[in-house]
Amino acid sequence: MLFVLGVVAGWPFLRTVYYSFTDASLADLDARQWVGFDNYFSVLTLPSGRLLYDGLLVDPVWWRAVWNTVRFAVISVACETVLGMIVALSLNADFPGRGIVRAAILIPWAIPTIVSAKMWQWMLNDQFGIINVVLLNLGLIDSKIAWTASADTAMVAVLIVDIWKTTPFMALLILAALQMLPREILEVAKLDGANPWQIFWRVTLPLIRPAVMVAVIFRALDALRIFDLIYVLTPNNVQTKSMSIFARENLFEFDKFAYGSAASTLLFLIIGLLTIAYIRLGRLSFEGGR
Repeated sequence: MLFVLGVVAGWPFLRTVYYSFTDASLADLDARQWVGFDNYFSVLTLPSGRLLYDGLLVDPVWWRAVWNTVRFAVISVACETVLGMIVALSLNADFPGRGIVRAAILIPWAIPTIVSAKMWQWMLNDQFGIINVVLLNLGLIDSKIAWTASADTAMVAVLIVDIWKTTPFMALLILAALQMLPREILEVAKLDGANPWQIFWRVTLPLIRPAVMVAVIFRALDALRIFDLIYVLTPNNVQTKSMSIFARENLFEFDKFAYGSAASTLLFLIIGLLTIAYIRLGRLSFEGGR
């Protein structure tokens, strides 16, 4: 297993890191030369004597992509966790047809992301999309909205689609944790006079917190690497450009392979640091609560 991971993941990653320290071009990767940290940060002296700072760390487009990605990840994961918890608690109850509802709730997650993005792109279309038609008939808007093209609504459209698609994933993981809870503990809490909210907040939630943390970590890792949904739903939109989109543009479209490799390396480091920070904060809060 370790050998396979090293071949399909470790070696390409190390090559990407190596290319980020060169001036490699996609047209001729063999003609690369070592440039050190110039792709990350460099200082150039102009003939006038003025200093010019260059590189990824001072690129405003890159930092805009970082902000877009982190904002998307925080909002989407938070909404999906809350909605997933509500759905999981509902599906954990006993009611007729529970198996059918559980299967139906997974349909959005089962649909490929490309298909979901294209489907929602049609529904959010400002000319003939059904979303605008429904909102106009309900009187919630006065005119049709270009959801995926407008700077004010592009990120909102991406969040809506992602939350619709991925909430079932969070619900599935949380439901699995709820199914493992001992029923005796909940019954004892009821006998002690605890109301449903107290049972959830003081009994259920502390017991399923480790599972929720794992679900949030998995979902956050996926959200920070968001590419396909934004690439299909809002192409060439600065308001929604993620770190993955930025890296791909430089790697293949702008023929700045080394610069794109540097962006990919920083993307890996940012995801790693945010994940480690979340795990440590979650562990400290769990130990403190215990």
